[in-house]
Amino acid sequence: MKIDSYFNDFLSNIRLTASQKADLITGHTTLRRRLLADEDLNDIIISTFLQGSYRRSTAIRPLNGKRADVDVIIVTNLDRESVTPEDAIEKFIPFVKKHYDGKYELQGRSIGIELSYVDLDIVITSAPSEVDKAALQSSSVLSSLMLEDFAPTYEWRLSKGWSEPDLQKANVYLSEAVKSEVEWKTSPLWIPDREAEQWDQTHPLEQIRWTRDKNKNTNKHFVNVVKALKWWRTLQLTNLKYPKGYPIEHMIGDRCPDGISSVAEGVSKTLEGIVDAYYMDYILDRTPILCDRGVPEHDVWKRVSVEDFKSFYDSVKEYSNIAKEALEAESLKEQVNKWRQIFGDKFPPYDDDDDDASGKNSITPSGGFTPRKENSDVESGRFA
Repeated sequence: MKIDSYFNDFLSNIRLTASQKADLITGHTTLRRRLLADEDLNDIIISTFLQGSYRRSTAIRPLNGKRADVDVIIVTNLDRESVTPEDAIEKFIPFVKKHYDGKYELQGRSIGIELSYVDLDIVITSAPSEVDKAALQSSSVLSSLMLEDFAPTYEWRLSKGWSEPDLQKANVYLSEAVKSEVEWKTSPLWIPDREAEQWDQTHPLEQIRWTRDKNKNTNKHFVNVVKALKWWRTLQLTNLKYPKGYPIEHMIGDRCPDGISSVAEGVSKTLEGIVDAYYMDYILDRTPILCDRGVPEHDVWKRVSVEDFKSFYDSVKEYSNIAKEALEAESLKEQVNKWRQIFGDKFPPYDDDDDDASGKNSITPSGGFTPRKENSDVESGRFA
């Protein structure tokens, strides 16, 4: 299991740093506070909450000078039957002009805000049912914590009694009463698509819940498998525009096996699973259909062209072979060198001192634990 320590270092090197996470918190907290205090909007805003890779703990450290980003959902009481997507977004233009003039851009399904330290995405949604309003105003939804922020003894749940834990305490536990609560089954939200001139369904809360359950079923390795493969895609597939972001994360989720014992195993078997599952799509020159969590009518790969899919598939197949060789290699040195072919310099180089006698994560004669020397937690972003 020595390779696990190298993966721990690698994951520390690609996670959001402490300063990046602090910038995200400052950005989204300020935005949400301003939204709720706006006199022209407070009559239509029901709730605001975070979604996306940040909330699901699948975000990676940006490359090439890019900024970290976070998505903010705005739940409104706007009626999609009487308000057009264009009109819904127009209602928020005075707000962004007031607070973010010269820093915002209207996008097809959101309003993007580019600050010097962080990117924000405002996603407006239309009126939920009366039944869902209580859930959308609960601590479960309003929480700003990522899935990875919780201690092993605590977890996020979409239920009435759930509340954020005190992370300053050494041990925090989810009560049996909250564990036994039936979770809310909320309906999808509707977001305005200006370009298509229609309202589309989305279910960010179900995406969070699905990720939580998948992470639990993979011995807490899934979100790290996603981060690793997102890094690979960003680093190695520089000439490929699509797929990226959530569509790739969704495919990883579909193909990552439950019960994996390590990130290394998860990466290798996920790549292999993609090659096997979408072979016929590749042969028949078609893009696979991946149904969204909670909205099966929505294909998250709808905008990926056949050409881009086939290019992505070819790369997956190539690196799947390398990952399999890395997983099956007998020597630690060969394993490390193979993984570095996939993940680049952020994956630590082989250390000659890591041999069978004094290797990392080995038990010393006195029974103590001798970990491999790693970067500091603050510098590596381990607690970011």
